[in-house]
Amino acid sequence: MSLKILLIDTDAERARALEAILCESGFARVVRMPEGAGRIAAVEAIKPDLIIVDMALPDRDALEDLRLVSSGHPIVMFAGSDDPVFAEQAIDAGVCSYNLSGVPLKDIKPIMASAIALFRRLRKVEGELAEAQAMLEERRLMERAKALLMQGRRMTEPEAYRWLQKTAMNQNRKLAQVVASFVAQHDIRPGTGKGTPP
Repeated sequence: MSLKILLIDTDAERARALEAILCESGFARVVRMPEGAGRIAAVEAIKPDLIIVDMALPDRDALEDLRLVSSGHPIVMFAGSDDPVFAEQAIDAGVCSYNLSGVPLKDIKPIMASAIALFRRLRKVEGELAEAQAMLEERRLMERAKALLMQGRRMTEPEAYRWLQKTAMNQNRKLAQVVASFVAQHDIRPGTGKGTPP
């Protein structure tokens, strides 16, 4: 498995032991967080394929840092205590795999592989959700733009749609951009007085 792994562990001896295990497992490159470096700065500088965090005691400050980088990197955590509440908080912060320290060598690769697979799956689902939400918003704006034209210019629905299409072609812009601009400019919201009649 050819991965660049960032290993974050405040205990140097424990970090060396885990680094040795990872190297024995065949990972391409393991980089320990530089001494004195902040977690976020280390992630930005090293740009790892995977982040491993090993901590003997729950550290909520670490979780906040991980939350900030979890959207771009799969994270595996090894903890020294079996704390269900902290485990839930870690998962909520974006940790893909939460494990107790002392995992057998033979389990390391499957843990890494499943964490990466889960991360990719979550990003795909988030991307699909964002795309669906964007499409719904575009449809909502289109319906509002047509309604404004039908009301303000006495157009039929097909005429309003064609007017928006023609405007987009004339301005060499995407239809969605023209629709959003039109609604923002002409939609008069009750009580605000904002917008101008179409």
